[in-house]
Amino acid sequence: MIALLIAVSLSFVVSAFSTPVIIKIVKSKGAGQFIRDDGPIVHPHILKAGTPTMGGIAIILAVALGYFVSHFRLGFVFGRSALLVLGVFIAMAGVGLIDDYLSIIKKRNMGLRKRGKIIGQVIIASIFSYLAINWVNVSTELSFARPVTHGLPKWLFLIICIVIVIGAANAVNITDGLDGLASGSSTLVFSAYAIITFWQFRHPDLYSLGSLGYSQNALDLSVLAVSIVGASAGFLWWNAAPAQIFMGDVGSLALGGALAAFAIVTKTELLLVFLGGIYVVETLSVIAQIISYRGFKKRILKMAPIHHHFEVLGWPETTVIVRFWLFSGACVAIGLGFFYADYVTLLN
Repeated sequence: MIALLIAVSLSFVVSAFSTPVIIKIVKSKGAGQFIRDDGPIVHPHILKAGTPTMGGIAIILAVALGYFVSHFRLGFVFGRSALLVLGVFIAMAGVGLIDDYLSIIKKRNMGLRKRGKIIGQVIIASIFSYLAINWVNVSTELSFARPVTHGLPKWLFLIICIVIVIGAANAVNITDGLDGLASGSSTLVFSAYAIITFWQFRHPDLYSLGSLGYSQNALDLSVLAVSIVGASAGFLWWNAAPAQIFMGDVGSLALGGALAAFAIVTKTELLLVFLGGIYVVETLSVIAQIISYRGFKKRILKMAPIHHHFEVLGWPETTVIVRFWLFSGACVAIGLGFFYADYVTLLN
């Protein structure tokens, strides 16, 4: 428990105090975010052009320090599952950092070309999925909290994992369009995984998390989860409306990749649909808009993703953000409810 407190406290402090340093550095370089101005009307955020970006660097630094320093209490014994999730987190941040840097250099909203970005994500997701199956030895069953399928062929499960990682990374990236929306919702969703992993740690007879033993993997995952919670909350201090800095792709891709990785190593792949309900809705809104416009030349939303739709309808930005946070919190509550219901079923 002390290790968890150290991790969440340290990650929060590091994130909260390093973010203003990044703001000063980015401002001194004259680099800021370029805002898209497409859509049926001028994008309401066009006035935010020039706001410092790449704030996700503070989140990455805070998570790494919080996670590793907390292991003073754990004898520097690391679980393979947590190290693998942390690896995805940092690797996805690397892809996002390149994208953010190029967007600043090229002075446009898009840094990496879509092909380059997706190739990087596929490579990372493939390596993670292979190691999850063959190094951590996660089950190839799909589950909410208990398996709902028999063991799938390794090649098929590997492909599914790749899709989950890439899908989640881009879903969080899509959601990162309003001040504090992604950082706030991430704080909520990773709090759920902190609870889930600690619950698995406390009940090793019911949950198997790979080859290194139940407790070691589960507790280490819990430490990593609270580190991300603390870092996201610390960054939210500066990212809340009106945002003084954006996390950029370096933050959103990292958070999304880690979210998917948590789902896979904790065997809650299907539960992620509920826990990350806000990301599902945001992604589906973009898909629906594309299909509608390309197929029927009509937009079903005023602007996609859906959070911009409500802005165009006249909702104040803070109203949209708070209501989407509430929706995210409700999704997390439903997901945790399913997880606990499964635990109760196991006891009966």
